[in-house]
Amino acid sequence: METQTLVRSIEKPLLKTNLPTIRVGDQVKVGVLIREGEKERIQPYQGTVIAQHRAGLNSTITVRRTFQGIGVERIFLIHSPRISFIEVLRSSQVRRAKLYYLRERVGKQARLQERFLREPEVQ
Repeated sequence: METQTLVRSIEKPLLKTNLPTIRVGDQVKVGVLIREGEKERIQPYQGTVIAQHRAGLNSTITVRRTFQGIGVERIFLIHSPRISFIEVLRSSQVRRAKLYYLRERVGKQARLQERFLREPEVQ
């Protein structure tokens, strides 16, 4: 058990604290830091989260988007210094932990039903 506490103490300062709550089915925009020669820029990557792996510092999300009729998936390390921001654009109502079935769907079939969060009523 000593090694686990040691690993956690090393990982703790590296974990990002300003991340939104990300769920499978969310439409997200991920800002990726791209280095081209001497210059650096932030490239946004927008798509649907189809899988999530939670493992502390090694947590990842798999984001899928369709680009020019071809499905493209990228796996992002959430706590990586290369990720500048993650923004949740909309949430969808899903009943599965992994949305791999979206790989076979095209166009309107690949749409997910939006989840609306209710505001608490003020009296």
